[in-house]
Amino acid sequence: MARARIEQSGPSVRLSDGAVARVVPSRFAGGWELDVDGTPQSHVDLDDPTHLHFEYVARMAAVVDRLRLPGQPLTAVHLGAGALTLPRYIEHTRPGSRQQVIELEPALIGLVREQLPLPRGAQIRVRIGDAREVAERLPAGLTGAADLVVSDVFAGARTPAHVTSVEYYGILARLLAPDGVLLVNVADGAGLAFARRQVATVAHVLEHVIVLAEVQTLKGRRFGNLVIAASSAPLPTEWLPRLMAAGPHPAKVAQGAEIEEFVRGARIATDADATDSPAPAASVFER
Repeated sequence: MARARIEQSGPSVRLSDGAVARVVPSRFAGGWELDVDGTPQSHVDLDDPTHLHFEYVARMAAVVDRLRLPGQPLTAVHLGAGALTLPRYIEHTRPGSRQQVIELEPALIGLVREQLPLPRGAQIRVRIGDAREVAERLPAGLTGAADLVVSDVFAGARTPAHVTSVEYYGILARLLAPDGVLLVNVADGAGLAFARRQVATVAHVLEHVIVLAEVQTLKGRRFGNLVIAASSAPLPTEWLPRLMAAGPHPAKVAQGAEIEEFVRGARIATDADATDSPAPAASVFER
């Protein structure tokens, strides 16, 4: 989810929940945007897959750039497809990467493939179904083999509760290689109660956690996206200045004692008490 509101018409499909997804020209950044009932879900520049307009996607890509050696192919699993922006980025910057994408809506995938075709030869396989259910039954060869797992699941403007719990993150952790990294996109507003629970929940599953966000978002002063990066292996300290420099600016990377303070008093989310992410105010999508 990102900040903008699209009013233009474009090729569209109706999703299973009645929402309408359409691909429209981006009015602010060139390229195209996937919009679902007024909520921009993805931005794609077919001519330049490294052009990442949405802030949180650029922060995710900054972490991806730190994985393995530059240009080295990755094994990646993406939960939530959107317009396949990050898989396109990985294919472009790390040719030969093996990528699995899980998406609930076949009509959305059909629309994206028709209007925003993938590069020829890209090893990006799309599996249709609920993110959590499909993740539990991925091929055994992926268990413990993923360099990267990305959780970016939204139903409209909110993340469903069943993909926010400690049980869910346990499923994802089992896919990771020993030094693999989990990336989670979290949207939250003032006070960051939901985000704090999410960071605490991920940290309960994977010991090493950092959070990347715009400064005012991380302070809980505005609604926005926070990116959680987590691993069972220590995240290299040399990442931090590079992640800060990569932006978008003003950037903030929280780690160590800052994470401990951030989650202080936050309850771990379980299947029994997990909640959807909060709904943003309509003004969030206005420019």
